[in-house]
Amino acid sequence: MDFLEIVLFGLSVCTDCFAVALCSSIGLKDKSAHKVLYISLCFAITQTAFLLIGWAFGGALASFIQNVARWISLALLLFVGGQMIVEAIRNCSDEGKNLNGLKNILLGAMATSLDALAIGGGLSLAGQSWLRTTEQAVSVFLCTGLSVAIGIIGSKVIAQAAGRWAEGIGGIVLIIIGIGIVL
Repeated sequence: MDFLEIVLFGLSVCTDCFAVALCSSIGLKDKSAHKVLYISLCFAITQTAFLLIGWAFGGALASFIQNVARWISLALLLFVGGQMIVEAIRNCSDEGKNLNGLKNILLGAMATSLDALAIGGGLSLAGQSWLRTTEQAVSVFLCTGLSVAIGIIGSKVIAQAAGRWAEGIGGIVLIIIGIGIVL
C-alpha cells in the first residue's frame, strides 16, 4: 500500500497542473516533443521544489502560506486566464501569450505550485521524515511532468472542437479554478 499511497499523493498534488496545461496550451503555437518536454519539466521542477521548500521551512511558512497563497494563485490565474480571453476576442496571435513564453510558463507553474508549498509545510509540521517527503517529491515530479504533457497534447482536441474560441473557454476555466481556490 505504501507505493500506491505515494503515487496517489503525486497524482493529487498535480491535478491543477494538468488543468492549467490543458487550458493554457490551447493557444500554444509549438507543440513539438521538445517544447512539451520543456514545459512539462518547468512545471515538474517548480511543483517539486515548492513541495520541498515548504517541507524545509514548514513551521515558518505554514501560517503565511495558508493566508496568502490562495490569493496569489487567484491573481496569477486571473492574469493568465484574462490574457487568454482577450486574445480569443481579438483573435490575435501575439507570441508570449499563454504557455508560449518562459514568463507565462513560470506564471502557470508557480500558480499551480503554491499549494505544494503549503502541503510541504503541513507535512513538516506533522513531523514527516525527509525520506518520506523525498519519495513523495519524486512522485510529484513524475506525475506533474506526465500530467502536463498529457494536458498539452489533449489541448489539440479541445482546440479543434471549439475553434478560435477554445482559448477563451480555457481562460474562463482558469479563472473558475482560481475562484475555486479562494472559496
